[in-house]
Amino acid sequence: LTGGTTSHFEENPVKENAKAYDYDSNETEKPNVYTPLKEIKADFLEKNQGCYSTFTPQSRSKSQNQSSKEKQSQPLAKNDGESQNGFHKLWTLLLVLLISVPLLYVLWSGIGGGTSSSRDAEILQEFRARMKKLKDTYQSQDPSLWRRAHVLLEKRLNASHVHLEPAVLLLTAGREAEKALRCLSNEIADAFASSQNATTIRINGVDKAVRDSDTVKEEVDRELSSGFGEGKKVAVVHRFELLPAGSTLIFYKYCDHENAAFKDVALLLTVLLDEQSLRKSFTFQEVEEKVRDFLRAKFTGSDVPRSYNNMDTDKLSGLWSRISHLVLPVWPEKGLPLEGCT
Repeated sequence: LTGGTTSHFEENPVKENAKAYDYDSNETEKPNVYTPLKEIKADFLEKNQGCYSTFTPQSRSKSQNQSSKEKQSQPLAKNDGESQNGFHKLWTLLLVLLISVPLLYVLWSGIGGGTSSSRDAEILQEFRARMKKLKDTYQSQDPSLWRRAHVLLEKRLNASHVHLEPAVLLLTAGREAEKALRCLSNEIADAFASSQNATTIRINGVDKAVRDSDTVKEEVDRELSSGFGEGKKVAVVHRFELLPAGSTLIFYKYCDHENAAFKDVALLLTVLLDEQSLRKSFTFQEVEEKVRDFLRAKFTGSDVPRSYNNMDTDKLSGLWSRISHLVLPVWPEKGLPLEGCT
């Protein structure tokens, strides 16, 4: 018993010591296991303070640069999107305009062109009807007179064509055909005017033959300018050869090939020759030369006043080139009324 007891008592101190040791050990290590998280975090921050302080400025600057770039890129991307959107809208608008404007022009031209063509057709039909009636009345005239007059005058009846110069027709005759010359020129002018719902300007050289040249020039200018300006389409000048020589220079203004004051009109001039008759055997070229020589003698003879404002050979040549577009002879007609014209 004693031995067992002794052994028991010997083991107990050891166990007690072991327990004490374990207790002490647990007591010393327990604070490390249960250290609060805040203390660990603080300790970690303290230990890494140097490293953090070393690398933070660069990292911070990079972070800031990246952040700023990201912030800048966002509005730039937005602006790019808006600009692209506006750009596409602009191109769409331009494309619509490029398509719609020509289309509207074509449609409008078609409507206006159709109306203009219809009106031109009516004018031509009216003019041809009137000329056919005249041809039936003046049966003694050369067929070439009607054909050439038609071609010359019909060009001015087409409103869709650009007119670069007026139509100038000079009719001439011997004294035996004086009445036919006056009546036919009036009726051709009226046919041209009435087909366009217009009237005729009439100037008579007989009434101005013995008057002052400058005064007559101003009167003719005023009559033609006001008449054409009011919408009249044709002027007939009877007995052109009786106008004072200097006054005829005003026709430079109205019969010029390029710079005529009115380009969509017609002028009919008549010249009554001194000789009794014109032979029908004369060619049109011979008739034209006969009228030219006759006017040269009338306007540049020895009894014609000489001054800068009056006629001379050079000025007559220029005038003749403007009024001799088409020179046609008129033959006598039987059956015309004693007074007036049909």
